[in-house]
Amino acid sequence: MYKHIVVLTGAGISAESGIPVFRSETGLWEQERVEDVATYDGYMRDKNKVHEFYNKMRRSIKTKVPNPAHLALTRLQQEYTKKSPGSTVTIVTQNIDDLHEKAKSENVIHMHGELNSIWCEHCDARYKYYEDSSTETKCNLCGSKKLRPDIVWFGEMPYRMNEIEKALYECDLFMSIGTSGVVYPAAGFCQLARSVGATCVEFNLEKSAVGSSFNYGIYGKASQTLPEFVEQLIENGEYKN
Repeated sequence: MYKHIVVLTGAGISAESGIPVFRSETGLWEQERVEDVATYDGYMRDKNKVHEFYNKMRRSIKTKVPNPAHLALTRLQQEYTKKSPGSTVTIVTQNIDDLHEKAKSENVIHMHGELNSIWCEHCDARYKYYEDSSTETKCNLCGSKKLRPDIVWFGEMPYRMNEIEKALYECDLFMSIGTSGVVYPAAGFCQLARSVGATCVEFNLEKSAVGSSFNYGIYGKASQTLPEFVEQLIENGEYKN
């Protein structure tokens, strides 16, 4: 049985729950230019626009629920680790929604931030936040009006990279679910895991941009393919493709 499993999830796993993928073929995100709502320059140009953009998204995820792929990962964490004492399942997500949390998964690393979090640029505090924000919203800790969405924008460093790299260097199974393979550093995780001998499996609708780096791929809807994969892991300690 595998001792240390690392799971990377991308927009594809949440798309089946009704959350649009980050960037469509039009280059837009939720009908807005990425440069306007996902860069610090865009934020400085129009803070109100950016706050309202994330307010809309924060409101929208309140009604979204986990799908069978999210639930399968929770089952993997709970049942596989129980059957294999000392084993770990770390979930690293590029998604800013809260579907892994709603599915009761634990040890989730949001490398690109969270919609339900706010960041004070004055005191550097980050805390859970579920309501609308604006340029007039005061920080709960220092009282300043310098709050921004706690989201990693283009040109900014993803969160908790040291923890992620440590987990990848220790893993013997790496699973990538619903990722395009074009956004770095996440697109390079497979190669890092393979460099230490981990088995790498891609779950996607079709082969990603880095699909050839994986040992094999399982293609189709993750809500269908992942529960079967997890079932075999729990029952047999391995998957026979």
